[in-house]
Amino acid sequence: MNKHEISSYIDHTLLAPQATVSQIEKLCAEAKEYSFASVCINPSYVSLAAKLLEGSSVNVCTVVGFPLGATPSEVKAYEAAVCVQKGATEVDMVINVGAAVDGRYSEVGADIAAVVDAAKAEGKKLGKHICVKVILETCYLDDKMIENCCLCAKKAGADFVKTSTGFAILKDKDGKLLPNGATAAHVALMRKTVGNDMGVKASGGVRSAESALDMIKAGANRIGTSSGEAIVKAFED
Repeated sequence: MNKHEISSYIDHTLLAPQATVSQIEKLCAEAKEYSFASVCINPSYVSLAAKLLEGSSVNVCTVVGFPLGATPSEVKAYEAAVCVQKGATEVDMVINVGAAVDGRYSEVGADIAAVVDAAKAEGKKLGKHICVKVILETCYLDDKMIENCCLCAKKAGADFVKTSTGFAILKDKDGKLLPNGATAAHVALMRKTVGNDMGVKASGGVRSAESALDMIKAGANRIGTSSGEAIVKAFED
């Protein structure tokens, strides 16, 4: 794989709450330079990113119900619609994680469907296809929960399932922080569950070329990372 090929996998990401205008401008400039798949930014910067990326091949991706996924479905749906109105062409939503852990999959599915329907309906008004990715926050879920959530996303008409927000806080019994991002095992499980009809996005802790390749080999066809430039520079044509 060369640098041009790896670039097409990357959602160039900056979701820090303290992100500044100048940082978003830099992110978008890098995304255009390397032809990344998208920039992934917080909703407040969607209009700016859309303006900066106008005429380029780079998509504007934003997040909904982020990072907890605990807001009501109608609020997530409204947020998604507003983001599309402002120029987003990709929406990464966080599921109701508590409902998933509880086994309330009808609620998980309805939550996803509300966002999918709202985003795609708004996109249709604008003559745009909107890609919806569903963040499972896999570090909180066991394998069966991950499978069930993937099936909920597929049934709801989402385009991708995604591993993580990168903002989860998981601790062991002694209070030590545990890994909270993507793993190749979870990516492989998600790919096996959704088949080839949906995308799988690995996100959270993917900071090196080696890690990115591991995720791609496991079945990811999109990589969410704040280290996109460094990853691409590690590849030679």
